[in-house]
Amino acid sequence: MFHNSTAKETSNREVKSSAFTALFSDPRNAAALYQALEPGEEVKPEDIDYTTLSGVLFMARKNDMAFTVKKRVLVISEHQSTVNENMPLRDVIYFGRTIEKLVEPKALYKTRLIPIPAPEFYVFYNGTAPFAAEKELRLSDAYLVKDGEPMLELKVKVININLSADHPILKECRPIYEYSSFIQKIRDCMKSGKTRDEAIIQAISDCENEGLLVEFLREHGTEASNMLFTEFNMEDALEVRGEEKFEEGMEKGIERGIQVLIQAYKKLGRSREEAQKELGESYALSRDEAEKYLMRFWQ
Repeated sequence: MFHNSTAKETSNREVKSSAFTALFSDPRNAAALYQALEPGEEVKPEDIDYTTLSGVLFMARKNDMAFTVKKRVLVISEHQSTVNENMPLRDVIYFGRTIEKLVEPKALYKTRLIPIPAPEFYVFYNGTAPFAAEKELRLSDAYLVKDGEPMLELKVKVININLSADHPILKECRPIYEYSSFIQKIRDCMKSGKTRDEAIIQAISDCENEGLLVEFLREHGTEASNMLFTEFNMEDALEVRGEEKFEEGMEKGIERGIQVLIQAYKKLGRSREEAQKELGESYALSRDEAEKYLMRFWQ
């Protein structure tokens, strides 16, 4: 009755649209995250099966991440720098589309009960605006009629993962703590007068020196810097210039991300050939296309 192609249908590379989802596309980190959310149950990497949706309506700004734990619990989560009070509504759509992937369509017409994993919904917030360490959002808050108990309810737990929030998950989940430390280093560098590009590159270097996110940055360091810069640039485009400028902002963000990657390679002492190879893999560029960017930015 269940599809057995959940994680296989969507590769890890496809869901890495942000540094956060790239980090937690590693089953070891996802297992550590869920262990922190539900301390009473031991969770191993092999217990994680990804069901993340690709190309859904709201993914232009932030990719969601979904996985099942021992095929019994379905975790649907998002990482956001701005709290969106419509998350319960968005998660209703995410949940429906995810269940469509998990359940064979013909099984819906059988009379026998179809067992499905119990859903849990989370938002991991790391914006700069003040926010509580934890808050619950409910779908029913949006209902025009609020009389009595709603027949459909969906609750989303918003967890503030900023270091300043001191949420218990920072102590219980090492990958969350290291990621939040990484973001804080970027902000601190920018406060000290560095540009966003310089701050990202400096934060990567500092994390490597301090033993934070070592394995992740070794594998995704320059890619992570591209992700971060592209995300920030898209957010600026949306906030300052409106939705109609989103595509333009995204294109500029990608170009700036390529520039950051090249600058990062130079700062880290990597070769021009390594940069060319990384550009080709990260952005699906030909050698000639990659070389054009190197001629512009390898200075």
